Amino acid sequence: MVTLQQALRDGATEDFWQSLKAELLALEPGILPLQQGVTQGGYADASNLEMTLLDKSETSQQIIAKVGLFYGEIIAGCSCGDDPVVDSV
Repeated sequence: MVTLQQALRDGATEDFWQSLKAELLALEPGILPLQQGVTQGGYADASNLEMTLLDKSETSQQIIAKVGLFYGEIIAGCSCGDDPVVDSV
């Protein structure tokens, strides 16, 4: 589990979403499970990652955020004239 310190500090403020988004975008490649969401057997492409906050709940010890991620999928070897193709997930 990843701890996002700034988002945690901003949890009760209007800055929460911006802090969360910035910290998620700053994570090392491979931390987010993007490959699990590919649908065509290709490779996750996070070069143009977008996200939206779907839900947020809090306990006395943590903030739980449900985030929707939007990214591309590189489908290599499809024998297309413009191979590889990026398909939005």
